[in-house]
Amino acid sequence: MKFLKLLPQIRVRYLIIIVLVLGVFFRFVNLEQKFYWYDEVYTSLRVSGYTSTEVIQDLLDGHVISIEELQKYQHPNSDKGVIDTVKGLAIEETQLPPLYFLMTRFWVQLLGHSVAVTRSLSALLSLLVFPCLYWLCRELFEFPLVGWVAITLMAVSPFHVLYAQEARMYSLWTVTILLSSAALLRAVRVNTKGSWGLYSVTLALGLYTHLLSVLVAIAHVIYIAVIERFKLSKVARAYLFASLGGFLIFSPWLLVVIIHFYGTGGVTGWTGNSLSLLTLVKIWILGISRVFFDVDLDSVIEQYAIGLGLGNNSAVKEVFANSVLLISVSIILLVLGLIAYSLYFLCRQSPKRVWLFILTLGGVTALSKILPDLIWGGQRSAVSRYLIPCYLSLQLAVAYLLASKISTIYAGTRQQKLWRVATIALISSGVLSCAVISQAEAWWNRPGSPYHYPARLINQTANPLLVSDAVINWSTSSSHLLDPDINLVIGFSYLLGQNVRFQFVFEPQIPQIPEEVRDVFFFSPSKTLRSGLIQEYKHKIEPIYKPGDIWYFEKLE
Repeated sequence: MKFLKLLPQIRVRYLIIIVLVLGVFFRFVNLEQKFYWYDEVYTSLRVSGYTSTEVIQDLLDGHVISIEELQKYQHPNSDKGVIDTVKGLAIEETQLPPLYFLMTRFWVQLLGHSVAVTRSLSALLSLLVFPCLYWLCRELFEFPLVGWVAITLMAVSPFHVLYAQEARMYSLWTVTILLSSAALLRAVRVNTKGSWGLYSVTLALGLYTHLLSVLVAIAHVIYIAVIERFKLSKVARAYLFASLGGFLIFSPWLLVVIIHFYGTGGVTGWTGNSLSLLTLVKIWILGISRVFFDVDLDSVIEQYAIGLGLGNNSAVKEVFANSVLLISVSIILLVLGLIAYSLYFLCRQSPKRVWLFILTLGGVTALSKILPDLIWGGQRSAVSRYLIPCYLSLQLAVAYLLASKISTIYAGTRQQKLWRVATIALISSGVLSCAVISQAEAWWNRPGSPYHYPARLINQTANPLLVSDAVINWSTSSSHLLDPDINLVIGFSYLLGQNVRFQFVFEPQIPQIPEEVRDVFFFSPSKTLRSGLIQEYKHKIEPIYKPGDIWYFEKLE
C-alpha cells in the first residue's frame, strides 16, 4: 500500500492505475498473432546456436523436409550450447552484443520455444521501464507528478508496445538507457563510490545490450562536461573513472567488434542505401508521432480489405482509406505541435541541468543518424528503433509540460481544464492505437506482405509442399547471412500446419516434385524457376495473392 501513497490525488490515481493495467494488457495480448518477421527469425537462430552457414549446408540441397526439420534451427537443443550462441553472434552478427540473446536462450529453455514464449521475454522486460522511468523523472524534476505522467504516456505508447511484443533487444535497451541515465544523475547528486559503481554497471549493461548505447554514453559525457564547465572537478573525475570502468567491463565484446569490424559493416550496409529528403522527412515525422499515436494506414486498410472481401479498387475501401488518412494526419499534426511546444516550454521553464540532460540524450542520437544521411546519403535515421533515446527525450519533455500545466499551479483556471482535456486526449490516442495494433496481423515494424491470408489457404490443403529458390548467389555474399526470402520462409512456417513440407533449391535448379504431392506452392519464385516449371512439367503457375510472394503450381490434367 505504500506504493499507492506515492500516487497523486484520488482521481488522477485511478486514471494512472487504469492506464497502467491497459499498458500491461496490451504488451501481453495476442503475442503470437503477428508475423514472426526477418529479425525475429535471426533471434531464434542465434538462440539455437546454429549459424547461417550450417542452415545452408544442411537444408538447401533440394530434398523435401518437414516443418520440424526446418524449425530445428529456431530453438535450443542438445547439439548446441551457450558458447555456440555467443560464437554465432561473434562470427555473423558482431554488431549485436550477447546479453539479450543469452537471456532469451535461458528463457526459451525454461518455458518452451513457441512464438508467444519467445516474445514474452521482451514484454516482461518492458515492464521494468516503468520504475526506471519514474526514477529518472525523480532525479530530473522537483515534483513526482512528472514521473506519473511519463509512466502513463509510456504505458500506452504504441511505439514501445510494438517493440515490447517483438523478439528483439529493444525493450531491454530502453530499460538500460533509462537505468544508466537515472544512475548517472544520482551519482552526480550524491557523488559516492557506490553510486558511481552502480553507474559503471548500468553503462556496461547498456553496451552489452546494444552497441548504440555508445551514443548514450557520449550524451552523458557532453552533459557532465557542460555541467562541470569543462573543468576536471571531483564529479568529472569520478565520472571518468566510472565510465572507463563500464567500458572495461564491456572490453571483451569490444575486442570482438574490432576484430570483426568489416563483417559488421557488411551486415548493416543496407542503411547506406539512399532515400530522398522528402521520404526521410516523412519517416521522421511518422516516427516521432508513433510514440504517441499510430494507426498504420497500409496495415489497417489491407487487413479490413481482406476481412471484408473488398477489392483493390473498391469504392468503400477508398472512402475508408481517405477517412482514416484525414483523421490520422490531423492527429499527427496536433501531436507534432504539442512536442514542439513541450521542447520550448522545457527550455524556458526548467533548470539548465534538466533541459540540457534531455536535449543531449535525444540530440546526440538524432544528429548521429540524421547528419550522415544528409551529407553522404543513406537511411540510418529512417530506422525508428535506432532512435529510442531520442523518443525517450521527447516523452520526458511532453510529460514535464503536461504535469506542469495540470498541476495545482493552475488550480481552478480554465487553462488547467484545457490541459487536462489535452492530456486525456493524448492518452486516449495511445489507447486507441494500442487497441488497433493488438488486433492486427501485420504492422509497419514487421515489413513484408501480410502472410496470414495465404497461410490459411495453404493450411486448407491436404498434403501441401512449399518450394523456394530464394538462395541466390549466397556463396558470393559478404555477410554470410541467410537470404532474406529464405528467412521469410522460416518466419512463414510459424503460420503453417504441421503437414506442410518444404523444399529449397538453387537457381536455376528445377525442383523434383514428388508424385504424391497434389498441392505445390512457391515462395517468391524467380522468373527462371517459373519458366522452367512450365517447360518441365507443362503445368500452370500463378500467384494466389496480389503481392505475388506466394504462387500456386496447378497441375493440368
